[in-house]
Amino acid sequence: LAAALRAAGIDEAEDDARFLIAHALEPVSLVQALADPALWSWQAASDLADLAWQRLQRIPLSQVLGSKPFWTLDLKVTADVLTPRADTEALVEAVLARCDDAPLRMLDLGTGSGAILLALLSEREAWTGQGVDLSAAALAVAQHNLEACGLDGRARLVQGRWGEALGDHGFDLVVSNPPYIVRDVLAGLEPEVREHEPALALDGGDDGLDAYRAILADLPRLLRPGGWFALEIGFDQAGAVRALAGAAGLTALECLPDLAGHDRVVLGRSAPGNG
Repeated sequence: LAAALRAAGIDEAEDDARFLIAHALEPVSLVQALADPALWSWQAASDLADLAWQRLQRIPLSQVLGSKPFWTLDLKVTADVLTPRADTEALVEAVLARCDDAPLRMLDLGTGSGAILLALLSEREAWTGQGVDLSAAALAVAQHNLEACGLDGRARLVQGRWGEALGDHGFDLVVSNPPYIVRDVLAGLEPEVREHEPALALDGGDDGLDAYRAILADLPRLLRPGGWFALEIGFDQAGAVRALAGAAGLTALECLPDLAGHDRVVLGRSAPGNG
């Protein structure tokens, strides 16, 4: 299986083979099946063949398996949402380091699967949240994840474009992982991303900054005075996004790296006298 995946151009062939086998064997573990071949059924073999065929078509592993671990959660993933990435956990860590357990109202713009919203709510019991997405299909996935994580009582979802339909100065914290890939770069991405993830969650326009312009210009209206914001960025966008934030009157700007050392999160605050 690993050899077939590798021949299809999949770099993580060995890891993917292990994940696919483990999924086909559930609830039996691979260790148990190796110790007792009777636990490897024809049904498991058939399931593995179906899973492997999908992965060989370069469908993302998260979509083949139907879920993806993020933070401490296991989230449903479909072709309607961006697969949560480990890099995005840098945003979660940055927010948790700056915002304590006090009650707080959070907004997640372009929530997708709900990954950021859910990770933060899972760590802060007094927080409530709202997720916004333009895609009704993405919101259906996020709603499933809210309920599966037992957090649907502390968050609501709204369909819309960024913060356009929301009231003024209603949030203590705004987070987002917006689309930030330069449009001309999309065609050169791996098939898993280019062909199987939603363009709405990827395409950042001609310079990759379209979403940041819309979000940052609106943050002084959406945030309460002194409220926090945190945005995921591409590795080469820190200067441009900080400049947009400064032009919008946002303050205390910082840029933080991901585990690989690449710029990943721009965060800051609304002006204390805002509103």
